[in-house]
Amino acid sequence: MFLAMDTVFDQCSVAILDASGHVLSSHTETGKRQQTQQILPMIDTALSEAQLTLADIQALIFNRGPGAFSGIRINTAVVQALSVAHDIPCVGVSSLQAIAQCAYQNHGLTHVYSALDARMQQVYFGQYEVVIANDEPTPTAIMQPVLTNDNDSTEQLLDYDSQTALDIPIVGNGSILLNSQDGQVCHEEVWPDATVIGQLGIAQFMTTGGTDAAHALPKYLRNQAWKTLKEQGKA
Repeated sequence: MFLAMDTVFDQCSVAILDASGHVLSSHTETGKRQQTQQILPMIDTALSEAQLTLADIQALIFNRGPGAFSGIRINTAVVQALSVAHDIPCVGVSSLQAIAQCAYQNHGLTHVYSALDARMQQVYFGQYEVVIANDEPTPTAIMQPVLTNDNDSTEQLLDYDSQTALDIPIVGNGSILLNSQDGQVCHEEVWPDATVIGQLGIAQFMTTGGTDAAHALPKYLRNQAWKTLKEQGKA
């Protein structure tokens, strides 16, 4: 059994899934003001509904970002604390990959740019495609990152009004902030919940395993996001 959570997408979302990705319990509360008060009771409720305890959980899956600093900090801290207290491995999932996966599930898109508004005139950005098995996407197909020629992730910060190299669909709320090509499809309202985070995390866990709490780290992309404006050298 797997416990997944997200507090990055302006929500508090918790889900419990089995190894096949079947959902045993799932709850999402929109808004971000009460996340620190909501998340632990929501975890307790989900465990109770699934008739499980933390001792039954094989891995803790969380949205590692990029995204809102406070949201990343909340679910990372909760996962790290539960991991240490109950000796459960952790799996961090990219928020951009989750957006791409949600676009695949909701719109049938198999190759996309994922874009999330990063504020400060920039978007978090990455490229993803479904891995095809036997020439057909399976119901559990996973959007995988498209790597650069140097075998690095394409996740990066792009300025508003940037234009993409390809005219494949752009998904996420940052899509309308980029300079799309003529006829390029944009899907702004793509919001993953903990179920999507969990599905990606299970696939990752089955392939590479989990990590301990000390290595369950967030990914901000904007490395100075946690500093004050003064410390960032801004007026």
